[in-house]
Amino acid sequence: MERQLSEQELFRRQALGELRALGVDPYPAAEVPVSHHAADILSGYAANPEAYAEVCVAGRLMAKRIMGKASFASVQDSTGRIQVYVNRDEICPGDDKALYNDVFKKHLDLGDFVAFYGHVFTTQTGEISVHATRLEVLSKSLRPLPTVKKDADGTVYDAFSDPELRYRQRYVDLVVNEGVRDVFVARTKIFSTMRRIFNEAGYLEVETPILQPIPGGAAARPFVTHHNALDIPLYLRVANELYLKRLIVGGFDGVYEFAKDFRNEGMDRTHNPEFTV
Repeated sequence: MERQLSEQELFRRQALGELRALGVDPYPAAEVPVSHHAADILSGYAANPEAYAEVCVAGRLMAKRIMGKASFASVQDSTGRIQVYVNRDEICPGDDKALYNDVFKKHLDLGDFVAFYGHVFTTQTGEISVHATRLEVLSKSLRPLPTVKKDADGTVYDAFSDPELRYRQRYVDLVVNEGVRDVFVARTKIFSTMRRIFNEAGYLEVETPILQPIPGGAAARPFVTHHNALDIPLYLRVANELYLKRLIVGGFDGVYEFAKDFRNEGMDRTHNPEFTV
């Protein structure tokens, strides 16, 4: 049965068609020469403003405030968010104002990927922002993001907090919930530190078979598959212990592996069929 499109999805598909009618490619293939990230600008501008006379930032459009021929937007990249000031006559210096009046104001939605070129400045309220002189559409988003609101006191409304949705749509969780990305960064740093410590101690990083003829090393139910060429059953490993021990038997003093193991058993918030050891 075909899924019914929501009103927002229909509007976004209509906007996609309008962009193409205006001659704007909503999915350009060319690489964008991003020069700075949000966190770099916010942390470094005060100490060295001259270094930010020409910048290019790119990311998701997360907020848009239209005020006549001048507007403010918020762009989120992999490091955080930064405010962008957009003036109609600066991004459209000629007589044709369609890029601002139609593309930016009418056909760009929250979640779309955009690039802004310009320079960094400080607004009258003291917020470090990008003063845009050029706008480029990078990717039109056809599905709306959850709109998470936060008031002046920091209270969050309409949060994307349902555990089932958060884990099934991790990509949405990363976009709309602050702090989730930090978990991924911390995990990478932990693995890098562990790898460095093992390497400095003289251990050798190895890879052991994932498909095994005998699922050993733990008392657990395996996932079963079939090797067509050899016409034999194989199993996703439930543990990598036995193959590591074979390497020790072979003469290595110490080995280690960051491995994926699989167990076809119960599942809860602390047990997953696929996990890393």
